[in-house]
Amino acid sequence: MRDALDVTLDGFLGGKLTLAQPKRGHRVGSDAALLAAANGASAERIVDVGAGVGAVGLSIALRWPEARISLVEIEPDLAALARDNAARNRLDDRTMTFACDVTDGKARRAAGLVDASADLVVSNPPYYEEPRAQASPDLGRARAHLLPRGTSKEAALMKWLRACIALLKPRGRLILIHRPDALTEILAAFDGRLGALALLPVYPKAGTAAHRVLISGVLGARAPLKLAPGLVLHDASGAFTREADAIHRGEAMLAWDAR
Repeated sequence: MRDALDVTLDGFLGGKLTLAQPKRGHRVGSDAALLAAANGASAERIVDVGAGVGAVGLSIALRWPEARISLVEIEPDLAALARDNAARNRLDDRTMTFACDVTDGKARRAAGLVDASADLVVSNPPYYEEPRAQASPDLGRARAHLLPRGTSKEAALMKWLRACIALLKPRGRLILIHRPDALTEILAAFDGRLGALALLPVYPKAGTAAHRVLISGVLGARAPLKLAPGLVLHDASGAFTREADAIHRGEAMLAWDAR
């Protein structure tokens, strides 16, 4: 139950949002800030898939007053926190929360999610395959980072991405943040469906390998792939670079072609 959770109230994007989130388990961080800053153009109907406590979708709602946001989260406790966070930040009049498994077409339709209805879908899919990573004892963290036992990484990620694509209307855009080692599976899921792809690598520090990549694609587009200049998060001292700091404070968007 939600009242059994140990919850903290935290500022996000330099305090522009106040988010209740579990003290233990998956916590809102850089992935959410980067994904929230990845769309430089407004969209009317936006779906945040795997929304957690709503950080990304609510950040977008804050930036684009005309947008209507659907927050989709499989964990009922997190979905309840996302709903509370929408009200806490006075965004509930433009936000709906759906507690369902987005990869189950029947379940998402029963919950009220309509296929082919979104102008924009944003998502931070699960990263790991369970046999290759030790599961956290906290269910919320495990759900956020691990794929179901007995399911291959490729099959589970493909199912997630196909669900995201199913929600898009023609010429709708999908934006993801993920690990670079998942690019093969992501591009395979996009093949024949999404075009005008743009990739932006994210580096922990200058001279290191990218540890995240942002990927954008448009349903039905045929334009070629673009590789954007990468974003470096930290300088030699470990502090955020100027660009990364502005993004994390909600004062800048990512400089890449995702419009």
